[in-house]
Amino acid sequence: MENNIYRQANCVDVYGGTIETCTNTKENISPIKNVVAKIPVVLAEFTLQINVLSNIELPEDAIEIKNIKKRLKITQCMLLQNTNVLFIKGFVRKNIDYSTRSCSNSEGVCGDIKHCTVDVPFQCTTEVTFNGTPPAPVVPNSSFEFEYHKVEDLPNQFAEKDKLVAGDLSEYNQESTEYFNELPYCELVKSRIVEFDEYINRKTPENEIVPFEEKEFNKIEEKMVIYLTLKLLQNRQVKIPAPEEI
Repeated sequence: MENNIYRQANCVDVYGGTIETCTNTKENISPIKNVVAKIPVVLAEFTLQINVLSNIELPEDAIEIKNIKKRLKITQCMLLQNTNVLFIKGFVRKNIDYSTRSCSNSEGVCGDIKHCTVDVPFQCTTEVTFNGTPPAPVVPNSSFEFEYHKVEDLPNQFAEKDKLVAGDLSEYNQESTEYFNELPYCELVKSRIVEFDEYINRKTPENEIVPFEEKEFNKIEEKMVIYLTLKLLQNRQVKIPAPEEI
């Protein structure tokens, strides 16, 4: 049994290597001529300046901020149709690394490196200049009623030859049309964040010996200027001419 297992585990060997280059030969491409395609069309591209002021309270006293990593997130970017007003919401996710004090004396401080992740929200509106293709007009829904002609006999107080000629009240007829417009949407191009973080309520630990310049804090007041470059797009039908027509 042991011999059979050994043979199965070593029944095949594979040897291989890396080939540095591979040659290829181009093939002719047969393009489709006079195509109508539905593709994203650029309505505008612009850079926003968003000013943010916020306060962050750490869960414990810190000696120093070691590093802050930032990632910008957008949760809403909506163009109000039939206007040029864009509504924007989002937040900056900040991962804050800071040092704490476990023990200290007049010559130094020792402690741990902790971290705290927070989301700093922002929102604003801006007026967009359509430096690309203007957005497609919104097509509204429509509905209308219609009725049919009806002839009825009249009661005895009318002459026998008289008839009631009017629309039929015994029915309701309507035609409605619903249009599904393409909603413009945003694409992030880049962001740049300039920030100034200031420690609030710094104080020397009570009844503790620390170097003369070391103090603890647990609140941060931050000021951020966010430069956000966006591309505003909308799916549109575009005619792509044949190559010889370009």
